[in-house]
Amino acid sequence: MKKRTQATALSLGIILLSGCSLPGLSGPSGETVKIGALNTTESMIMANIVKELIEDKTDLQVEMINNLGSSIVMHQAMMNGDVNIAATRYTGTDIAGVLDLEPVMDPEEALETVQSEFTERFDQTWFDSYGFANSYAFTVSNDLAEAEGLETISDLEEYASELRVGVDNSWINRGGDGYQGFVDMYFDFDNITPMQIGLVYDALASNRMDAVLAYTTDGRIAAYDLKVLEDDKQFFPPYDTSMVAENELLEQHPELESILSVLVDQISTETMQELNYESDGLMKEPAIVAREFLEEHDFFNGEGE
Repeated sequence: MKKRTQATALSLGIILLSGCSLPGLSGPSGETVKIGALNTTESMIMANIVKELIEDKTDLQVEMINNLGSSIVMHQAMMNGDVNIAATRYTGTDIAGVLDLEPVMDPEEALETVQSEFTERFDQTWFDSYGFANSYAFTVSNDLAEAEGLETISDLEEYASELRVGVDNSWINRGGDGYQGFVDMYFDFDNITPMQIGLVYDALASNRMDAVLAYTTDGRIAAYDLKVLEDDKQFFPPYDTSMVAENELLEQHPELESILSVLVDQISTETMQELNYESDGLMKEPAIVAREFLEEHDFFNGEGE
């Protein structure tokens, strides 16, 4: 029995080395592209949009790498080869975090910066924006805003010692455009709680928080009747959203660049709010939201609207 097992293993090795295919193993037409998504609804929707496009227009297989905790984690996964395409990267986030540069306030300059730096430093292509920017915004209930006359972030300073404030886990310790930078430009909150970004809206709506750091593309801002406060000192840089791909992948499969480029300028901030709300508010799976968007806008038959 032992000799038969060894002979079988040897035969399998010879077949694999000769380049022949076996059931469950594939050649070049079955290569796998790994798409990374952050642990946000938005990132998972966009990752599924990218996945659906690649699978519809190529013979490539797609593996989803979900729930990456931050853009830094996403970047490391790409550098390690664990991810080939990052579905959502944000200009302001990666300028401050991955690139360790001073904030760039002009959106076009910010995009040019990440595109040139990612090509030079990491051999990666940063695509033009999908068309939406997912910026940070301090948010309160409309009732509180009306009662206290809150219009800007600076208006919160008078109440900074008593407000219960919820913020994104990944923001609290980030350099540049993170909390310490905010304190340097604005003021400090006495009672600030890091939490998962998806929980901040419910915490505000249920009166467990008085103010939260939200994302401007989140559909719950409108659904929960929240007030976005003006960033009157222009602390938060632009966060235009794009995908990033390994140049090695694009060189091996040059058709991918044109396939993925059809998404450029196709999704506005308002549209992304609606897509996020379909998942967060109406409880649709991100994969379903992604497919319905592509079908509605005719991406499968053409190049979208």
